[in-house]
Amino acid sequence: MKIIKTLSVLFLFALISCKQEGIKRKLPPPLDIAENLSVPAKGKVIIHENFKSEYVTPRNVEVFLPDGYEADSEVKYKVLYMHDGQNVFNPKTSYTGIDWGVDETVDSLIKVGKIQKTIVVAAWNGEKKRFSEYMPKAPAEATSSAEVKAALKQNTGFDDLYSDDYLKFLVEELKPFIDKTYNVSTKTEDTSIMGSSMGGLISLYAICKYPEVFGAAGCVSTHWPVPVLGEAYMQTLPSTLPDPATHKIYFDFGTETLDAQYEPFQKRVDQMMKDKGYTEGKNWITKKFEGAAHHEKSWNERVHIPLEFLLQ
Repeated sequence: MKIIKTLSVLFLFALISCKQEGIKRKLPPPLDIAENLSVPAKGKVIIHENFKSEYVTPRNVEVFLPDGYEADSEVKYKVLYMHDGQNVFNPKTSYTGIDWGVDETVDSLIKVGKIQKTIVVAAWNGEKKRFSEYMPKAPAEATSSAEVKAALKQNTGFDDLYSDDYLKFLVEELKPFIDKTYNVSTKTEDTSIMGSSMGGLISLYAICKYPEVFGAAGCVSTHWPVPVLGEAYMQTLPSTLPDPATHKIYFDFGTETLDAQYEPFQKRVDQMMKDKGYTEGKNWITKKFEGAAHHEKSWNERVHIPLEFLLQ
């Protein structure tokens, strides 16, 4: 009973991280491309409503095609998959009224030659199932114990984790659709995945579980301190991190609100990265942002940094 009570209290931190505090809209652009972000993105967002799946509940999927996208060009576009699609392009659907501004930033970075031509695929989250779909189901013996199931049921309404199903949706259903519908490269090195908070966890899980699909992962404000499950998942990383010769991974964290908890966990993961053979600044980056909090405003302000690293 003790572990159930502990999980019941502490699980709330992971769930609260999904509901960002309300803040006024103020979007200072990245300094090095500020002149290009003074106008809206010239590319377009295509919405595939209620994308059906055998693995997860239907959800909207938004696809951003950058300015000048050519459906029949010989140049194949890179693809960046993002979680929490509600928050990626549109302030009207974002939790806080502030979106990541990924459309404007990708357009701008392509224009100034800092990233290669890329489309962005943003799948909306499963709402009530968000935590259950984004929390890595690893190792199975930890995530499937009776105590964890009881705590999950009490705090989320579901007694299991569905991250494996969510990744099957991305890899077996959404990616083939994107590959068929848009002018994109199917190469591992041209396929990236990124998200924040719990979206950071599932992005890392994705590149570890499907290293043949995803060549790069962006883990922004990764929510490591999930009681019991977070520690259990971290212990799987030494044996599951992908080959540093063919993959790259980005981590970051702030110092305010929920992000203030992350540094000691991130330092442990950084050591795992070194032990695996990753070289910081080459195929791995971890950045600390003083004063940055756990919300879309902070992620909007620095999204150009992981994008440049992932999409060069």
